[in-house]
Amino acid sequence: MKKTLIASAIAAATISGTALAQESNLPTVYGNIQYVAYHADVAGGANGLEHADNGSTLGVLHDHEIAPGITGFFKLELDGFNADDKSYGRGQARLDEAYIGVKGDSFGQIWVGSDDSTYERSIDKISNFYEFAAYNFGGGYTTGEGDLIQYASPSFGGLVLGAAVQINGDLDSQTTKKSYPYQLAATYSLDALELAVAMDSNEGDGSNENTYGVRATYNMGSLSLTGQFQTRKDARDNYGVHAVYALGANQFAFSYEIEEIDGSDLSRDTITVQALHNLSDHMYVYVEGYLGNGDDGAYGVANESERSALAVGGTYYF
Repeated sequence: MKKTLIASAIAAATISGTALAQESNLPTVYGNIQYVAYHADVAGGANGLEHADNGSTLGVLHDHEIAPGITGFFKLELDGFNADDKSYGRGQARLDEAYIGVKGDSFGQIWVGSDDSTYERSIDKISNFYEFAAYNFGGGYTTGEGDLIQYASPSFGGLVLGAAVQINGDLDSQTTKKSYPYQLAATYSLDALELAVAMDSNEGDGSNENTYGVRATYNMGSLSLTGQFQTRKDARDNYGVHAVYALGANQFAFSYEIEEIDGSDLSRDTITVQALHNLSDHMYVYVEGYLGNGDDGAYGVANESERSALAVGGTYYF
């Protein structure tokens, strides 16, 4: 599950709830239950149906004034509840996001912990948009979402600069040697247009070749258009276009993505369509369809080149 829609809704709700939380000094609690039923098929390979938890979460956040113009904040979010099956849900919750930080109008914000990375937020819009999202192509970057120190500058006439470094120490049980992969990003907004460029150093995964990405998004009221490109030498190139149209309580989306894999001469593409309906301020349902094509063997089956999926789901959030 990709969290863009839910995160935006929670952020909007939190704006009104923050004042109350600050007055009482109580944290804001939020969460969601997400279900999806989907059928997936790879030509010549596996196919089947599943009813699944699509990423249910429970979180808490809080901020407070440290000094005039300086705010401290934290967030803790858990997922992995397996809400579709009681027998698997017990004891399965795991950390998704956890960080603390400070922010101010004069210096921007800095935060430490586990969160979506600077590169991901800046560039990887398409793969983070859809609800099911199993067949969308993310960029070929390897810096993870944990052990991060991130910074975002204030806006300089629409220009926001971002940076992140991941600290992988040699005493960390999850790493074999010290490494400090980093990311840099710049986002510029002018009226309806937003442009973003970013890079990931990918240190510590062997090749150390950088990933570079660019994205442009244009908002025309109810219609939003996005184009993005990501590349990493000796790894892969990704191209994508994305359109979202809002009509009252409904949302319609379409994307076309291409992935070219270096070294194997394989390429594949995915068409994704979505129809989403907001039943209320706290609940929505959706249908998503995925159709992928590519060179023979692109999906792991010799002499075959197609995969597809149909997903129907619903989410309740607060």
